[in-house]
Amino acid sequence: MRFVIQNVTEGSVSIDGEVTGSVGRGFVVLIGIAQTDTEEIASKMIDKMFKLRVFDDENGKTNLNLDQVDGGLLLVSQFTLYADVKSGNRPGFSRAGKPGMAEKLYGYIVEECRKRNGKVGTGVFGADMKVSLVNDGPFTVILDSDELSF
Repeated sequence: MRFVIQNVTEGSVSIDGEVTGSVGRGFVVLIGIAQTDTEEIASKMIDKMFKLRVFDDENGKTNLNLDQVDGGLLLVSQFTLYADVKSGNRPGFSRAGKPGMAEKLYGYIVEECRKRNGKVGTGVFGADMKVSLVNDGPFTVILDSDELSF
């Protein structure tokens, strides 16, 4: 599982010109789900994301987490985070979760995040979305479950 977490002052996702989700200060999170991912992995990734200290404290140091700044989340599914370009120029997506499995796990992630934070916006799984954001810093962190020790 991969989370591309962008510290933002604002963000939104729209489909056919209609906003489906938005966030003020907080995170825009692009979520890639692999075929081998589970709810257990998702829970660990969510916990790690909520604990990240990437917001400035009163001294300008990145020392505060999402809850400490009363931040929100905008969660967007993005299977292209599993693009494989090792050979050739056309990306392959064989490691990405199959749609049914990935949609279920994305739904799990959204619900678990909503249990921890009342300000959660989303995109629509599998839709052609337009994502807009103002990256603060810019500050972007990539969490990859294959590279983390939980």
